[in-house]
Amino acid sequence: MLASCRLDGALVCTPNHTHVAISKELLNGGVHVLCEKPISVDIASGQELIDCAKASGRHLIGHHRRFNRYVVAAKNALPSLGKIVAVSGLWTIYKPPEYFNPPLEWHRLDSAGPILINLIHEADLLQYWFGPIVRVFAEKAASQRGFAAEEGAAMTLRFATGIVGTFVLSDAVVSLHNFESGTGENPTIPQEGRDSYRIFGSESRLSFPDMTMWTYEGKRSWTERLAFQAIDVPDMKIPFELQIRHFVRVIKGEEAPCCSGRDGLRAVAVCEAVKRSILEGLPVDIPVDDR
Repeated sequence: MLASCRLDGALVCTPNHTHVAISKELLNGGVHVLCEKPISVDIASGQELIDCAKASGRHLIGHHRRFNRYVVAAKNALPSLGKIVAVSGLWTIYKPPEYFNPPLEWHRLDSAGPILINLIHEADLLQYWFGPIVRVFAEKAASQRGFAAEEGAAMTLRFATGIVGTFVLSDAVVSLHNFESGTGENPTIPQEGRDSYRIFGSESRLSFPDMTMWTYEGKRSWTERLAFQAIDVPDMKIPFELQIRHFVRVIKGEEAPCCSGRDGLRAVAVCEAVKRSILEGLPVDIPVDDR
């Protein structure tokens, strides 16, 4: 196609370990690229792709949740919480056996476990809300399937701002606590409305995506009652449609990528640190690189 016709843009939605090679070929051919998350399966190859795209500015990473109406509402509500101190998150669900059967057997690979398939979303979302994660410590969840891919982990997080957090990840448990079940974003997963994040501030506490804010009725004290209010969630088109519209404007030079290659690599760095922490049994620091 590169040799026979003029292409304006391409979506790279192939297995994770092929993202870098395909994206580089397209970028070198003068094509704008929307690369599905993750940008890469490791930091080194992701940096190669960023360097390839740097001159053209033709690179957008497919972290579509930035266009989700619940995510937008939560980001707008964060200043109302006062000084944010801590966050607790969950992505817990059960993937059935057919998820790992041909032609999807690549999901069994180490590069396609829930850390790089699902936690990558959460890493981008958390950093979109709160800034860079600079340290993680992780414990691997017990394996039931016996594949190379992990099945989950429990982790602690520290952000550059001083915020601390916890996160539990598993794709092999019975649970309603995950982004998709709460937001209804994936039409194949029933929307049950359970929370997947609780954000704790000095003035208020917000649960997501049920979008409930809790604040003391009187003075701030554990002896006082808490009142709650529902946060308005704006009507918006589905995130993938908004992402494609944004991609078109990026191609036309009307907008800068809302999720750059650097943003995408920060999410990969968190996932890579989680994997390393599991192997070493130690906390892992993540440098903040703003090149």
